[in-house]
Amino acid sequence: MAETRNHLSPAEGIWSLRRLPDMDEAQFNQWQTLLEHRTGITLSSGRKSFLETNLGIRMREIGCSSYQAYYEKIISGPDAVVEWSTLVDRLTVQETRFFRDPDAFRLVSDYVLTRPRETLKRRPLEAWSVGCSTGEEPYTLAMLLNESMEGLSLQPLFGVTGSDISKPAIDKAQSGLFSARKLMGMDDAMKARYFRPAERNNVEIIESIRERVCFTRLNVLDLKHAPMHGMNIIFCQNLLIYFRRWRRREIVKRLAERLAPGGLLVLGQGELTDWQPPGLQRVPSEHVLAWIKRQTDEE
Repeated sequence: MAETRNHLSPAEGIWSLRRLPDMDEAQFNQWQTLLEHRTGITLSSGRKSFLETNLGIRMREIGCSSYQAYYEKIISGPDAVVEWSTLVDRLTVQETRFFRDPDAFRLVSDYVLTRPRETLKRRPLEAWSVGCSTGEEPYTLAMLLNESMEGLSLQPLFGVTGSDISKPAIDKAQSGLFSARKLMGMDDAMKARYFRPAERNNVEIIESIRERVCFTRLNVLDLKHAPMHGMNIIFCQNLLIYFRRWRRREIVKRLAERLAPGGLLVLGQGELTDWQPPGLQRVPSEHVLAWIKRQTDEE
């Protein structure tokens, strides 16, 4: 069903709904090409209605009456950069919550608990959440690392970086404020330990965890320029599904380059099949797609 937009009829002086024309194939191909070129994200023909809906909502907000006019505004308008950022946020921010994949987080915990104690004492653990959206994943990693270090009776020497292409998502993550429904499924003791009540029925991450997590805006197409290196844990779930197979492999190769020897890379189930990333050893697990970076003799 095509998107509609509010239209004020000068003759009637009242708001009415006017139908936007359906997006034709040429227009859809134009938007497909733009999104893939700038973000690497591919939209199948089956997601045409998704694109129409999200474009239509934004076009209604700014009073734009045609897909072509909005495309030109994105490409060369005076506010093109800002408008592109807003649109990318609408198209990429996904629903998420704390401890979304228990099996994957359990694997991370087991990984930390089996590290040599002397190594954990000597060097802080560095974790990276790629495509972190509004911050639930990196904060979950921080809570998990804190629990693991405490279980080992060690000082909480760790840091977590969250990166995402969406600036509004990053801004939301940095606030540390979440609706209570984001905590659904979490253990009550963990909720009580790491969250405090906030205004408007929200909850807030405690300061000792927030100060361990930093956020940065990053397009995964620019990973070769990313400043992250020597990461012990890289968590990248529910992101690669938006990319073509060859680009998924390219992204994983770049991520593997940023792992420390012995570091752990966790992906979403089914996001990478029939390929063994060079230099990585698959972690034997039926429920989690993960690899350990091999250590050379020199390391």
